[in-house]
Amino acid sequence: MLLLAAILLAVFVLSAPWNGLVLVCGLLGETGEVVFGIWYSRRRRTTADAERMIGVTAKVVEPCRPRGRLSFKGELWDAVCTEGADTGERVRIAGMDRSTLLVERIGAS
Repeated sequence: MLLLAAILLAVFVLSAPWNGLVLVCGLLGETGEVVFGIWYSRRRRTTADAERMIGVTAKVVEPCRPRGRLSFKGELWDAVCTEGADTGERVRIAGMDRSTLLVERIGAS
């Protein structure tokens, strides 16, 4: 966006040598914005990895009879619960099959 504004200023408003200076500043600003965006996105850790999920509880969003969906740390996951679980119920993550969580009802044996 900054580069677009600089181009419009350089072409329609400013004269030499200011138009070149504004273009360079716009290009530097745009490059800095892209670099900052890449840095910011890479500094975040993943919110959930498979090893840390096992044994933790999650909330059912769509009924698991036996397939449904649940919410874990703000992410939606496909889930399978053989005992069945209703919306709003808490379940324990027992394992993972590819990207589907295998869950069991808390209190079920």
